[in-house]
Amino acid sequence: MAGLNNLSSSEAVAAAGALSTDAESYVNDPSIEYQWALKAYRHAEVYFNLIASVDPTLLKLTPRDDEIYREFRNDFPDMQVGVINEDELKSDAGKEKWRPFCNKFEQVVEDFNFATLLRITSDGEYNEFNTALVPRIQFYAIEIARNREGCNQGLREKFKGRKFEKL
Repeated sequence: MAGLNNLSSSEAVAAAGALSTDAESYVNDPSIEYQWALKAYRHAEVYFNLIASVDPTLLKLTPRDDEIYREFRNDFPDMQVGVINEDELKSDAGKEKWRPFCNKFEQVVEDFNFATLLRITSDGEYNEFNTALVPRIQFYAIEIARNREGCNQGLREKFKGRKFEKL
């Protein structure tokens, strides 16, 4: 992971200036929000095309898949990953339960908290009705479990020859 030691002198000065500015002076910049959304969309596009064309049980999403899966099933042994109950992720109680899990991977998984699109039902594609925005480590935990537990197995047949729609 890149750290502050990797910044050039001009980048360090810019970072120092940004950190010394009052939080109230920052506003939501639509162009930055768009870039984040575009990056999340592109990640979803690549992932969907991958699981729709390759045997998902053979996929490795990260070098730490085994550790992520083990910790996920240790912390969430009964969670059904085929169809996600969004309350388990988004409610106050759900967030409290997920926070310690996610934080275990802060120094382990790059962009562990980056906003990532997750399909709510494992047998469906990404669309406005079947998508939730989650931290990257939550996406990894659920999708690694789906791949290992066979939930994504039918996608290749269902979406054979079809690609994720481009923007």
